[in-house]
Amino acid sequence: MKILSINAGSSSMKFTAYEMPEEKVLISGYIERIGIEGSFYTIKINGEKIKKEIKVVDHKQAFEIIVNELINYKIVETLDEIKAMGHRVVQGGSYFDKSVIVNEDVLKKIEELSPLAPLHNPAAITGIKAAQEVFPNALQVVVFDTSFHQTMKEDKYLYALPYEWKEKYNIRKYGAHGTSHQYVSIRANELLKKQNTKLITCHLGSGASISAVVNGKCIDTSMGLTPNAGLIMGTRCGDIDSTIIPYLMRKGKTIEEIETTMNKQSGFIGISGKYSDARDIMQGCLENDPRAILARDMFVNRVVDYIAKYYFEMNGCDAIIFTAGIGENSFYFREQILNRLSIIGIHLDKEKNEKCIGEEAIISTKNSQIPCYVIPTNEEVMIARDAYNLL
Repeated sequence: MKILSINAGSSSMKFTAYEMPEEKVLISGYIERIGIEGSFYTIKINGEKIKKEIKVVDHKQAFEIIVNELINYKIVETLDEIKAMGHRVVQGGSYFDKSVIVNEDVLKKIEELSPLAPLHNPAAITGIKAAQEVFPNALQVVVFDTSFHQTMKEDKYLYALPYEWKEKYNIRKYGAHGTSHQYVSIRANELLKKQNTKLITCHLGSGASISAVVNGKCIDTSMGLTPNAGLIMGTRCGDIDSTIIPYLMRKGKTIEEIETTMNKQSGFIGISGKYSDARDIMQGCLENDPRAILARDMFVNRVVDYIAKYYFEMNGCDAIIFTAGIGENSFYFREQILNRLSIIGIHLDKEKNEKCIGEEAIISTKNSQIPCYVIPTNEEVMIARDAYNLL
């Protein structure tokens, strides 16, 4: 049975076609700069990566491109072979604790929650509606980044604000990257050969979050009402003193200016003054750039803070997992983080860590009290699994 996983952004679309339930990848691709000059897409099939430049005016055309490539590469003969499509949606609020089949009520709720994910939810709606047009006979399913975190208890997800604000304005911690945290926690349990585990999952990339996972369920996570909470990120500030906002407004800054700065001009780029990418931060550190070093140290401090917090919150830990762009590929940042955790019996295997780039591996020594793993995330297969199960 063939199923498509879709991750639609405002000007991009990632897709992967799977043969299910075998979870065999048939073809994958990434369409970029939709509706923008210079649009193009890349296809990966049989280990080969092919780039094609083409004008892509909207998401409907993006799906038509997918259709053409599925037929061109003989993945399908007709669209009816695609039985279901799973769509990633960032914000599901308190409405959704699991993936669901698309209907009008689901779309209305996704739209209602758009202010909590203004860059993501509207794009997802556009993608879903375009998919309904191009694939009218496929079951459409939505998979929410926030669902995995709905197992948090009230004392973890509430802010110390008037309780009524939660009921009236939906102000609470929702988290993000849930599909990734869930995938790596499932894989970690397979590696540990047990289900009753206490895990700290570190999704470290341009966007970053850490979760505490007990027996396969999230009990706490670093992101909050929006993805701009918790860790320092590529362009996002993460946790700050909330009084900074009214203070700056009294100094003449508008709320729009402050919001843009906190989301797009802070984090690595704000501290270093020139780098939003962790690879550039690392290079700057190697060249003794003082502000790159400052950005690194602030990032590492915050990651260590959350790992330590969750270690004590869970009263121990069976494994620490690194995933996503930095977590999977940067031995440099993993070393910086884990060397700070020797107090809880963690010992890094320097050689294993440096060899591990984008692949699954254990990077701690045999005498480390807590094993530390790198597990590449696979949100697309989680989306496909949920679409298959709902079908």
